[in-house]
Amino acid sequence: MGDGLTPLDAAQLAHLCDCEALAFADTSEVGALADPIGQRRALEAIEFGTTVERAGYNLYLMGSTGLGKHWILDRRIRARARQQARPDDWCYVANFDHHDRPNALALPAGRGAELRHDMQQLVEDLLSAVPAAFQSDEYRRRAQELQDEFKRREEQTVEAMSGKASELGIALVNTPTGYSLAPLKDGKMLSPEQFQELPEDERQRLQAGMEELKEELRAMLGKVPLWQRELRQRFQALDHEVIGLTADQLIGELTKRYAELPEVAAYLDAVRDDVVANGPAFRPQGDGETLSADDPRFTRYRVNLLVKTAATEGAPVVSEGNPTYQNLVGRIEHVARMGTLTTDFTLIKPGALHRANGGYLVLDALKVLSHPFAWDALKRALTTAEVRIEPLERMVGFAGTVSLEPEPIPLRLKVALVGDRMLYHLLKAYDPEFGHLFKVAVDFSEDMPRSAERDQLYAQLAATLQRQQGLRPLERDAVCRVVNWAARRVGDGEKLTLHIGRLLDLLQEADHFAGPGAARIEAVHVQRALDAQEQRVNQFHERLHEAIDRGTVMIDTAGRQLAQVNGLAVMQIGDYSFGSPVRISATARLGSGEVVDIERETNLGGDIHSKGVLILSSYLANRYARHQPLSLTASLVFEQSYGGVEGDSASMAELCALLSAIGDVSLDQAVAVTGSVNQH
Repeated sequence: MGDGLTPLDAAQLAHLCDCEALAFADTSEVGALADPIGQRRALEAIEFGTTVERAGYNLYLMGSTGLGKHWILDRRIRARARQQARPDDWCYVANFDHHDRPNALALPAGRGAELRHDMQQLVEDLLSAVPAAFQSDEYRRRAQELQDEFKRREEQTVEAMSGKASELGIALVNTPTGYSLAPLKDGKMLSPEQFQELPEDERQRLQAGMEELKEELRAMLGKVPLWQRELRQRFQALDHEVIGLTADQLIGELTKRYAELPEVAAYLDAVRDDVVANGPAFRPQGDGETLSADDPRFTRYRVNLLVKTAATEGAPVVSEGNPTYQNLVGRIEHVARMGTLTTDFTLIKPGALHRANGGYLVLDALKVLSHPFAWDALKRALTTAEVRIEPLERMVGFAGTVSLEPEPIPLRLKVALVGDRMLYHLLKAYDPEFGHLFKVAVDFSEDMPRSAERDQLYAQLAATLQRQQGLRPLERDAVCRVVNWAARRVGDGEKLTLHIGRLLDLLQEADHFAGPGAARIEAVHVQRALDAQEQRVNQFHERLHEAIDRGTVMIDTAGRQLAQVNGLAVMQIGDYSFGSPVRISATARLGSGEVVDIERETNLGGDIHSKGVLILSSYLANRYARHQPLSLTASLVFEQSYGGVEGDSASMAELCALLSAIGDVSLDQAVAVTGSVNQH
């Protein structure tokens, strides 16, 4: 062309995939990817964050939705977790000194379930062994000896008093209501009338003797409760001895089994003391009573296996989809008994931090921040390196039901937050603790540079997803169409999108359109899927073009017009974007050099658009008014635009319209213009 511009063919407007360069007939011949493509920076960051053994080196994975962050992270950390040792089992057991503060026990993987079973069996064994011990001949003999000793002591005391009374001429009589004294005469008890007939001195002597004996009898009867208490204590000591011997035999076997675990051995010692102290609970109190290990009285001897790691391979990997406060740190449940809510240590339930302890915890950053108290609880657990279960009502200062204060559990794990970039930078700027706790930023790439080798890698990516999802193989032409879509998706012919989620959606929908009779996915099936995706969301696009065809929106596509040009606007509706022409017009007249942006004056123009118009004004002044004032007043407007206008890509079209208005040079309406200008 005479003006120095080079026209482009339509084929030059798109960088299409060279199908002949793909050396396969379909993706069944293509090997799967060993590593995700285009994410070297992110993979190195994940490797660093999962291997450094220092506090605070938790990960934040950032990038837009659909990049496959969860998929890539899961593959990486699971591969590493399989190489790590299984963490300990964690149990809660009764604290016999402080019942509201249960103790936490750590046991090697698999031993927690073993201890729980052993304690259940211990209670069952005690329920059979303790009653049998109290039915033994040895126990009965020793119990009878105690009874005989008490009876003999009482008889000896009474016999001594009876002898002394006989010497004084007084009888000591044992009646159903107790002991009483009566005067004697010639070995016979006197009636009150006979006693009154005795001489005065005889009566006084007998009366004095009875008073003396009454005092001694009263003193003797006062010792009886002490003797009974002593008897009860000696019976209690006997019972404790019998229960202790039985418990020592049964619990001693468990102590030997867990001898290498000092905390468990100490717990079993406390169990032994508590069993001895509560021995009557293991003995039926009536002829018809039967005792069971499930009786609430024996809950204190149960083991609450909070975290069981025996079934895991290596370190645990936990992804919590609903990270509420209780789902993170655990909760204490209550049951209704007799109209009252009660709880015990067996009702303590684990949270995601417990299940992931010793391994990895994956959380969605936005969800954690959306749930009340969850973010603070996560930071507190990471800062203190322990998980403390606290009822939510206590957190907000309300008085709740009777609850527990379980012993906190030491925490050692890696947390990976997954979110977008804006959220990362907001947390970095406004949360002082965030930078100390999440030191590893894992920044995922949105796209990758394009080349023939990377087109082949993209084919491998499609083959990998196809096999994982059980889809039919893609023909080579179908892969080419997918690669072209990937370049179109990123809006750059020299790059390919890395949004795995969108790619997977396309492959699944193409497999659907292939129908039941097809053996492979063809390019036409991929195109049908793309057309269907657009058809579902392009109603506004069609309505806008219909308005242009009907003349409701005035767009000239033929002839020449003065101070009028077609610009290109990009409309974004959700994930769907499209271009649409928009008329830009200008006016020019003598004035003081001002360029009026009507969009800005009416608050419909964004900051970037206003900046573009100001740059345009500077360009005009620099080009045409360097040595004298520009005697011009001009205005610019987007015709029939009723919403906001943003961006500077219309400044080239606005310049054309202004120059047309100033120079009275008409513009070809068959051409649409987009692009920006600078001050030069």
